[in-house]
Amino acid sequence: MGLFEGKKGLIFGVANKYSIAWGIAQALAAEGAELGFSYAGPALERRVRPLAESLNARYIEPCDVTRDEDIERAFAKAQEVYGTIDFLVHAIAFAKREELDGRFVDTSRDGFHLAMDVSVYSLVALTRAAEPLMPNGGSILTLTYYGSEKVMPHYNVMGVAKAALEASVRYLAADLGPKGIRVNAISAGPIKTLSASGVAGFRRMLHHFSKVAPLRRNVTQEDIGKTALWLLSDWANAVTGEVIYVDAGYNILGLTVPLEELS
Repeated sequence: MGLFEGKKGLIFGVANKYSIAWGIAQALAAEGAELGFSYAGPALERRVRPLAESLNARYIEPCDVTRDEDIERAFAKAQEVYGTIDFLVHAIAFAKREELDGRFVDTSRDGFHLAMDVSVYSLVALTRAAEPLMPNGGSILTLTYYGSEKVMPHYNVMGVAKAALEASVRYLAADLGPKGIRVNAISAGPIKTLSASGVAGFRRMLHHFSKVAPLRRNVTQEDIGKTALWLLSDWANAVTGEVIYVDAGYNILGLTVPLEELS
């Protein structure tokens, strides 16, 4: 018996096989979970559908998270397929590429609204839609990054969005706790994903990270997947409203210069 045998859940945000969400999906499937997947449009469907079908998913549905009617339809379909669900993974974030260059102070009003809508409000909207499908409690997980706390180059409005996302996790956890629904976030170290490719200088950042992080390595999909298993399972039954760092210890550092260079 796997840890998630008999458990059902939805994953929003898989873009391709390199996505953190796909790493989480693989970890859940290996423990017996039945997974449903959503994608944002035809271009992503071509990538997501084969991955979902490889795990025998019965639910593979489009959903534009900026449209309430899409979310309502997606969860009505989930209820039709599964009846109830035990967990939800939210791995959705977006900002215009031009908003990640230059100065944060030059962020456009439209760019700010878009980043907050897709990256933050979508968690609120999906959680609200998932609540009726979790009558016996459940677990909701989202993904964040250290740029929510400290200024990171070329992260700009996305850092502000992630800060709002983390605050949303706490408020949602307080709202839904009485119903036995837990809400948490994983703050992942940098990983080569489709969204990371939009951050200028990402490859150099990745190289630097592995030199200074206490564990002296980058994090992997598998690292995130293992922590997700814990947070989504009954093993974390008393954990809610938390941001768990899976970043090889990077967040504890006050000075990101390799110790070898100071001796």
